[in-house]
Amino acid sequence: MSKLYKQGQDRNQQLLFPLSIDNYVDEDNGVRAIDAYVELLDLSKLEFSNTRKSNRVDGQKAYSPKLLLKIYIYGYLNKIRSSRALEKECKRNIELIWLTENLIPSYHTISDFRKENPKALKQVFKEFILLCKNIDLIGDGLKAVDGAFLRANASKNRLIMKTTLDKDLIQVEQEIEQYLKSLEYSDTEKQPLNLINKLPKDLRKLKYKQKEFYKNLALLEVMGKTQHNTTDPDASLMKKPAHLLMAYNSQIVVDEKYKFIVATEVSSKGNDAQQLHKMAKETKENLNVDSLEIVADTGYYSVKEFKKCHEDNINAIVPEANIKRVQEDKGKFTRDKFTYDAKSDCYICPNNKVLKKRAAPQIKNDKTNFIYTGASVICKACPIKDKCIPIQTSYKQIFRYENEHIIKQHKEKMRTEESKAIVKKRGSLVEHPFGTIKRNLGWDHFLVRGIKKVSGENALIMFAYNFKRMLNLIGIALFKKLIIAIKDGDIQQIKEEIAEYIAISLLYMLYFVKNNFMFEFKSKTCIIGR
Repeated sequence: MSKLYKQGQDRNQQLLFPLSIDNYVDEDNGVRAIDAYVELLDLSKLEFSNTRKSNRVDGQKAYSPKLLLKIYIYGYLNKIRSSRALEKECKRNIELIWLTENLIPSYHTISDFRKENPKALKQVFKEFILLCKNIDLIGDGLKAVDGAFLRANASKNRLIMKTTLDKDLIQVEQEIEQYLKSLEYSDTEKQPLNLINKLPKDLRKLKYKQKEFYKNLALLEVMGKTQHNTTDPDASLMKKPAHLLMAYNSQIVVDEKYKFIVATEVSSKGNDAQQLHKMAKETKENLNVDSLEIVADTGYYSVKEFKKCHEDNINAIVPEANIKRVQEDKGKFTRDKFTYDAKSDCYICPNNKVLKKRAAPQIKNDKTNFIYTGASVICKACPIKDKCIPIQTSYKQIFRYENEHIIKQHKEKMRTEESKAIVKKRGSLVEHPFGTIKRNLGWDHFLVRGIKKVSGENALIMFAYNFKRMLNLIGIALFKKLIIAIKDGDIQQIKEEIAEYIAISLLYMLYFVKNNFMFEFKSKTCIIGR
């Protein structure tokens, strides 16, 4: 029966002219693109460790940072992120054997490279962004920002929270008190020893718990935090619709033209309210532009952030959360029912009464609000009080931000048809990359600990996404020609080739979609006709 099928080569047969490793890797294999790009980089300029020659003459030579960077790029492009898994692949994966030239660094060496070079990995991400911009793959148009929670390398079991500690402390003190009362009662009433032994918990254990709770509370007070994870102190407990998780808030800014990620950062805060200006400013620096238009969802709505953006020539398109509906559903007057009189610097309520400005403003979170209040006597006797203030409240008060004109300008801008169209476009721009990153590529968690190291791994993740996107967009053959053009110092011709290649690809895609749609339409028409 074996003669019916193709026969493999005898494993024990020695070959006089064995094939070279290069023959096992196709010309259009992605590892050739990785090798060509990393060889182009000046890792010393990017501040990678071990880029300078060592003065040592004894001992083993170090592995090149270029070699380790190639291994990591290959790993992150192929869902292999563990340093142990990468070491194993270096021994058996023909693509990595070609890429590493048969060198096999230990998992310790691989792991240390990622941990020791967070700043340099961020520079690699920025360097690639500049390359994309120079060949017109990143445009001057709209940018979109969004955040997603990526799981930290930390357990919820190692989390210390002030709210939980306060509750646990009350409970353990009640148990200690109950225990002592039980002992006192047994001594007074001379209860048998077997009843004393049935008491719920040992006093020493309770005292030890109490001591640990106080110790953890003191630690939080010294650190000025409300939560602290002993495994990764920088990670935070973040809330998702279905559950809570220890995570970092990964922020990205996506370009409208070809959906490249142009800026990225990580935050320990579980909300986006303070991220808008920081991400927009980083985008400007990465792309070296003077002005920027950026769109975000309601989670980024912050007047302080709008003020910073306005000062830095950033046009922020952010819709306001519909908080009016909550008040309207309760049958209460919304803030817009109170008219501001600029001349007298006061508010007029729906009952045509005056709310006067207090002398002392409210200063909270570096934000100054002026307070306008109604007279207690007038508010209590008001016939429409029930629609204005709660029963237990004596008077109405309104807070007015010191830069209220910014809010007014922003609301007017968001009422325009142009802004409404941009907001509708936001989801298709920025949610696609996170979907690809978390679902297709499997990057939904971090492996390193500490925000400094995590920011480096985050940059590596986003670089790998951009690198894969470029290869999918222009192809490996054209990418290799691009690298040669960069070395020669003349990229004008290759820019034109890339633009033509993408245009033809898009035409083919449109032709295919159109014909496929027409085929489906005709098929359905035939079925309906029957």
